[in-house]
Amino acid sequence: MSTASITHPVPYYSQWESAALVPQFITGRRQAADDPLWQKSGADTPQEYAFWAPRMCGVACLRMALDFWRHPVPPSVPLVKDLCEAGAYVRDGDTVRGLIYHPFATYVRARWGLHAQAVPDLPAGDVRDAVAAGRLVLLSVHKSIRTPETDPPGRGGHLVLAVGVSEETVVLNNPSGLPGRSQKAAEVTWDRLGAFYAGRGVILGE
Repeated sequence: MSTASITHPVPYYSQWESAALVPQFITGRRQAADDPLWQKSGADTPQEYAFWAPRMCGVACLRMALDFWRHPVPPSVPLVKDLCEAGAYVRDGDTVRGLIYHPFATYVRARWGLHAQAVPDLPAGDVRDAVAAGRLVLLSVHKSIRTPETDPPGRGGHLVLAVGVSEETVVLNNPSGLPGRSQKAAEVTWDRLGAFYAGRGVILGE
């Protein structure tokens, strides 16, 4: 099926408040608790923010989608707490399981009135069709997709938002991407996506 090139103008949100500092956070050169903008997250303390920031890729993707469809965008930490109550994250001490797709989709439908479909088997062709039809898709990829020329050690574990497609590429907003390179509207060829993509995700729409 031929696909016309389309990229939706989706605002970008990082999972850290200071998107320009992502390279320092992911390498450990700076701790998340030292993010100068941590209070924007709605966290009560820098430590609470630092606990959640590395785990909030799905929250950042949801915030992007909410902004795109002109819904109010909550701060990230209150939103992650709502998702915990909804069962989309399960915290046990310092361990967190999630994002869990089905309770996440149920929450998004109930709270925001958006279409949200958890899809455990989501081929790339279906991603292309969904985005071409005006929807956005959370994709489970390996976090190293921020540098797509490198070979990842596995697939999945990190969420990015597919915001555009063409016959050759998928266009991603990556909550932990590199500034000026792979954060907003970053193109990845479908062939390279396959090295990172776990074949599952959540389709969002109005």
